[in-house]
Amino acid sequence: MHFPHRTLAGALALLCTPLHAAITVRDDAGNTVTLARPAQRVIAMAPHITELLFAAGGGERLVGAMNFSDYPAAAKRVPQVGSNEQIDMERILALKPDLLVVWKSGNTARQLDQLKSLGVPMFYSEPQKLDEVATSLTRLGQLLGTEPAAQAAARDYRARIAALSSAYARRPPVRVFYQIWDKPLFTLNGDHIASDVIRLCGGQNVFAAQKVVAPSVSTEAVLQENPEAIIGSERAGQPEAGIYLWKQYPGMQAVKRGNLFALDGDMLTRATPRIADAATQLCEKLETARRRRP
Repeated sequence: MHFPHRTLAGALALLCTPLHAAITVRDDAGNTVTLARPAQRVIAMAPHITELLFAAGGGERLVGAMNFSDYPAAAKRVPQVGSNEQIDMERILALKPDLLVVWKSGNTARQLDQLKSLGVPMFYSEPQKLDEVATSLTRLGQLLGTEPAAQAAARDYRARIAALSSAYARRPPVRVFYQIWDKPLFTLNGDHIASDVIRLCGGQNVFAAQKVVAPSVSTEAVLQENPEAIIGSERAGQPEAGIYLWKQYPGMQAVKRGNLFALDGDMLTRATPRIADAATQLCEKLETARRRRP
């Protein structure tokens, strides 16, 4: 059988075309990340990244994760490659990853330099606004080749956030102190995604203007701000610790009105779809504070 030259050339070109075109996305550090094909062996270098990858449909591609990667339940079965203090480079090499998803500000400069030396593509993850959780899902879905699952998760998440914004964003403002730890006292500034949740609910973070993302503050500074509500975590078995340490200051507005509210810290500070659950709870707490006004 005779094939015209052009037809034969076209057929050869088709045979030589890769099954997957190169995938290119931009990460949260502004870098361009390109993969020749969807990632098959991924290591998550922070707990929120582990959650994002599972939510984006890539749980089965995860071959390594950092300590405290505890959600969803399947994440606990992923081999650990280290902690925020030290990573196991030998284990990472042995796992032969084709994509590393790293935490832009949570992994140390030394760790990031070590990981860069491997020559494996790296995606920097640092969602700071609520909508960036959705864009993270879709971009990770592109890198994993799980776009339908990632886009569905992003749509569901955006719908939940939009509903909360519609219900609460224009409510009378509530001045909030968000306490992430009590000894010493630590809070979060306006750049952290937890502050975006507070804004979504019509709240105002009293330490939003701090220059450091997670600044240490004094008891006196909190008393001077006199917040209307205090959000934090309970300390199991320690009734005078956590947010309840403020009960010794009965003149404080939040104490006087009973507005000491305990929430799951992981849900509120991890930039994952579960932050929509935390936002729902926080918005309800701030609405309670509004109802308690004289």
